[in-house]
Amino acid sequence: MRLTVFWQRMGDYFGAAYADSFARDHVMSELGGRTVHQALDAGWNAKDVWRGVCRALDIPENMR
Repeated sequence: MRLTVFWQRMGDYFGAAYADSFARDHVMSELGGRTVHQALDAGWNAKDVWRGVCRALDIPENMR
């Protein structure tokens, strides 16, 4: 998954204004105790990060 697709999905789910705030502030065990930005900066694949967000928030399949 490209980062542009990842951020599009984040924006679709959270809204453009909140997606980046969530990505900076919300620490998730699904990402090894990291935020979205920390996981991406650590070299995680965007697809794996998105899957972690989906698991953490129980995002429905049709929104994935």
